[in-house]
Amino acid sequence: MTEELDFLGQDSDGGSEEVVLTPAELIERLEQAWMNEKFAPELLESKPEIVECVMEQLEHMEENLRRAKREDLKVSIHQMEMERIRYVLSSYLRCRLMKIEKFFPHVLEKEKTRPEGEPSSLSPEELAFAREFMVNTETYLKNVALKHMPPNLQKVDLFRAVPKPDLDSYVFLRVRERQENILVEPDTDEQRDYVIDLEKGSQHLIRYKAIAPLVASGAVQLI
Repeated sequence: MTEELDFLGQDSDGGSEEVVLTPAELIERLEQAWMNEKFAPELLESKPEIVECVMEQLEHMEENLRRAKREDLKVSIHQMEMERIRYVLSSYLRCRLMKIEKFFPHVLEKEKTRPEGEPSSLSPEELAFAREFMVNTETYLKNVALKHMPPNLQKVDLFRAVPKPDLDSYVFLRVRERQENILVEPDTDEQRDYVIDLEKGSQHLIRYKAIAPLVASGAVQLI
């Protein structure tokens, strides 16, 4: 896999920016998105361009394997690499679906109130899934329980009933780009806010809310 791929990303102003990636760089971005999604307490920004490019690359690899000689050792190696990539991709997508199911009212509310130009947390397919999941949940609750209750109790506020993502939870991270003056909130009222610098390559255990923007920008990697 040596050819380069065109990848549409987000620039600093929120617009589209075409980035040329090698297949190795593309898989590295997928793995970064997977690790961040796996360890972040909230649903992160959708990466449909990465998913689409990886699927196209897998199809390209399959075509190359069909033309290769079966007795060639490289065939087995490439097959194992394809299975590894498929696992990472499917795990990434499953993780996102689990978060959508767990936090669906808050995910939909965040999407509804998202400022224009801000990256979406949901791909079009995930948005359709979240809306359908909410409708099905409301229908199930109504048919199984709510219709048998007194009229004044036949409504449920899912936004209040479903827990929000715990942004105060702690996460491990590795710093990819040096950061200065990161404000860290105290654990107790007796403590004061304090500022730290994050050195490139260093690892930290820190409250997610304090570094969420750095996760989104790629300056840090959750581990």
